[in-house]
Amino acid sequence: MQEEIARSAIDTFVSAFNASDDSYVTALLSQALTSDVVFWGPLGRVEGIAAVERFVLDIRRHPAGTGTMVRCSAVDMPDEWARYQWVFTTPDGGPRLAGTDVVHLRRSLIDQVIVFAGEIEPSAPGGRSSDPGAVPHPWPMGF
Repeated sequence: MQEEIARSAIDTFVSAFNASDDSYVTALLSQALTSDVVFWGPLGRVEGIAAVERFVLDIRRHPAGTGTMVRCSAVDMPDEWARYQWVFTTPDGGPRLAGTDVVHLRRSLIDQVIVFAGEIEPSAPGGRSSDPGAVPHPWPMGF
């Protein structure tokens, strides 16, 4: 039951990226997120639905064209935390980005979102990164 509630909130959140018109984004986010949501995105930490809406609208206005965001994994939910994988693809085979979001739910709504965009590089033998100076993949620039 709890996974179904999480899946519904997550799918509604993802659908905001794919709304037929920008005017629907706020309504979709309001159905999925708490008003005081904390969003840890690639460009830093922001709070509130309006801040998440700005992020979503920026992604929707990608220079390569309006893309499509899709949840591409099951929702894995231990207790009130959930994670899922997503992929964002721009039209005509344009840039594509995949990642994993971790969300926290409170009263059936998402109150925290942590976005991990891009692939994690494999570890070198011994558990060390092959590139200790690597910088996380920037979003939305560079993909």
